[in-house]
Amino acid sequence: MNLPPGFRFFPTDEELVVHFLHRKASLLPCHPDVIPDLDLYPYDPWDLPGKALGEGRQWYFYSRKTQERVTSNGYWGSMGIDETIFTSSTHKKVGIKKYLTFYLGDSQTNWIMQEYSLPDSSSSSSRSSKRSSRGSISSSRKTDYSKWVICRVYEQHCSEEEDDDGTELSCLDEVFLSLDDLDEVSLP
Repeated sequence: MNLPPGFRFFPTDEELVVHFLHRKASLLPCHPDVIPDLDLYPYDPWDLPGKALGEGRQWYFYSRKTQERVTSNGYWGSMGIDETIFTSSTHKKVGIKKYLTFYLGDSQTNWIMQEYSLPDSSSSSSRSSKRSSRGSISSSRKTDYSKWVICRVYEQHCSEEEDDDGTELSCLDEVFLSLDDLDEVSLP
């Protein structure tokens, strides 16, 4: 699904986990519902355009949590970097971000995946259990839906400078940032 003209999808780590992943795992509706479900592992990263939500050179999608990360041409290997995601307001732990890189055979590529997961599935499972006891959700779906992750995939370019979160400044952002320099400008 593409966003309407003028809309951009550049969520923070906290927004991805709290507003998208947590709602998905809890079987709650997500508005706007723009991130597709995708079984990543049959696809190589360059196959993602048209299948995942693309914004700039980044692709977003929900996938099932799995240890099997093999595609037809390579595999996703852990970089050994896991970051804890906290809320900005209460500093409560809400998620984990794991970094993976794509390998073609034994050769590491520039493709990076950030895999976001919930820190403890018991919080979403307990909510699902309560709903299940009321008869709205079967117990088999409860377990199934607690295994979702959100993936952000991008190709890292060594020669390009980007912000820490991989986003670039828009022209409008640069204009607003340059307004800070107006004190230095003398008007006639």
